[in-house]
Amino acid sequence: MAARRDYFDGCGAAHALDLVGERWALLVVRELVLGPKRFTDLRTGLPHASPNVLSQRLRELEDAGVLRRRRLPPPAASAVYELTEWGQELEPVLQALGRWAARSLPESDSIKVDSFILSLRTMFLSELAADADVTLQLVLDDQPFRVRLAHGELDIERGERRDADVTVRCSPTTLAGVVYQGLSVADAEADGLLTLTGDVAALDRLIASVQLPEPLPA
Repeated sequence: MAARRDYFDGCGAAHALDLVGERWALLVVRELVLGPKRFTDLRTGLPHASPNVLSQRLRELEDAGVLRRRRLPPPAASAVYELTEWGQELEPVLQALGRWAARSLPESDSIKVDSFILSLRTMFLSELAADADVTLQLVLDDQPFRVRLAHGELDIERGERRDADVTVRCSPTTLAGVVYQGLSVADAEADGLLTLTGDVAALDRLIASVQLPEPLPA
């Protein structure tokens, strides 16, 4: 196993990089922000990380107290990884980094489910949703999420919501196009990329509550 690198610097930022600065480490944290995952789920979210490297990062983050491994009770009886309370405190750090980097983010034709959900939490502006009160169910690549947008707050969690004002089924890449790139819902539906059941106005309220930062000058 390669020796862990250390900056040997008393600065808090340097120590933070000692803990989560290795390649893939923060992305492992990103994958666990929305809840526990099995190793195979992490591999799905991080397909370009080799199994050996991913295993090493998980061990390092566990040793650092950022995450823990636990075994689910029967009948599942499988092991999952989850953030500790201290590890969960990294979500606003990820959001700040994401919002900062979005000013120079290159165009991409693909985004993973957890990345997109975290982007909604990152780009949400409460002042744009002060009078909103809607519920949504987003089913992205067959993964359901409950969304509540009300009184200037956005809550998103895994799971179904059968009483939602609107249910949207599509890939995260398609919904990212609708939310951030001006792709119309009607065009996405016509192309067979998205299905919508319920009140499209509820989706419009969600779209209106998120905003990308101004890009850097050319």
